[in-house]
Amino acid sequence: MISRLIQLSILTPLAVLTISCGSAPKKYDNKNQMVVSVRDQKMLLVKDGKPVKAYPVSTSKFGLGSRAGTNRTPLGKLEVAKKVGGGAPTGAVFKSRKRTGQVIRPNTPGRDSIVTRILWLRGKESHNRNTMARCIYIHGTAAENKIGRPASYGCIRMKSSHVIDLYNRVGVGADVQIIRGSLDTTKAGRSYYARHGGRPRATATRW
Repeated sequence: MISRLIQLSILTPLAVLTISCGSAPKKYDNKNQMVVSVRDQKMLLVKDGKPVKAYPVSTSKFGLGSRAGTNRTPLGKLEVAKKVGGGAPTGAVFKSRKRTGQVIRPNTPGRDSIVTRILWLRGKESHNRNTMARCIYIHGTAAENKIGRPASYGCIRMKSSHVIDLYNRVGVGADVQIIRGSLDTTKAGRSYYARHGGRPRATATRW
């Protein structure tokens, strides 16, 4: 009996140590979702199934698709794989997800840089599994005057103030869904537009 108690007194702390040091679950954002409408050129942030706010965006000027080398925006279900740029000043320029040291103002002539923050996306479906390898991001753009119409090279572009706000709200693992149609084809989108006066006339696209 005494030897059994001694064994238990030794094993119990070891069991606790094993649980705490090897099997703690990774923290993923399973509350937030971003729905990007190509038709509306808007992103709706949804938390726990309820619409939070919408941001104007810019998808690819080359259309939709996942084939490598096409510079098209992928459709379907994705997620935030990595966040880059936390703490960087507004307008900080990134190249290959590294800061160059430059900081530029919105709509600086001749500049179409990735700026401020990056949310690197990973595809979750067979047709868009190459999204991360294609370096498709949600990111700030220096060309803010082009937001609201297709103008990117595959990524989802946002104004710097908006991407900072989004970056601070969502975490790695947050779902992203890119849809061809309007936000009002989704439950959260209909709820958002009903509350804010309905869907504005969408920018016409060929896709």
